[in-house]
Amino acid sequence: MDGITIALSKGRIFDETLPLLAAAGIEPLEDPETSRRLIIPTNRENVRVVIVRATDTPTYVQYGAADLGVAGKDVLLEHGSEGLYQPIDLKIARCRMMVAVPAGFDYAHAVRQGARLKVATKYVNIAREHFAAKGVHVDLIKLYGSMELAPLAGLADAIVDLVSTGNTLKANNLLACEHIMDISSRLIVNQAALKLKREMLAPILEAIAEVTESSTND
Repeated sequence: MDGITIALSKGRIFDETLPLLAAAGIEPLEDPETSRRLIIPTNRENVRVVIVRATDTPTYVQYGAADLGVAGKDVLLEHGSEGLYQPIDLKIARCRMMVAVPAGFDYAHAVRQGARLKVATKYVNIAREHFAAKGVHVDLIKLYGSMELAPLAGLADAIVDLVSTGNTLKANNLLACEHIMDISSRLIVNQAALKLKREMLAPILEAIAEVTESSTND
């Protein structure tokens, strides 16, 4: 496609990206939550949005199937961001990467005693680096579904997961006990597109950067 392709995932990232796109004069013509289409036209003939899984967004942008996209810092760290330009922290879809344990589990004591913990997560690379830096021995168990079930079912001592409100943890009698990092979403750009489509991309990037900066200052 000679125009611009933007990769977005459904849900919070899509919803919170809409005002940023609007600032650049781009408005998707359909809602991905109600539309069955995976390629959504916009009010600009030369711009389209493709709906992908959040974890696939960097891949689409890296290989040029999309010119730019929006991906969480967690996804970029876990799946790699090689070949991607990350010009803007959009400050959207904010949450925290946390270690959580069942209420009553003395995590600090277990760590001090050098216990080998079983930790369930879908963020294996992030978790491995975190615990290695602390010198904590862990067996990492990769899961794709609800992390909260793992300690309840006896599969793991702790989990590493994203926490927004903490309500899901609370509902399952889990406590966030250690902060790993703050997470927000980044604008990512294909490096080749940045050169070949600079005239089309530059105004979009500038408009998004401007509205992001102004909302941060507010």
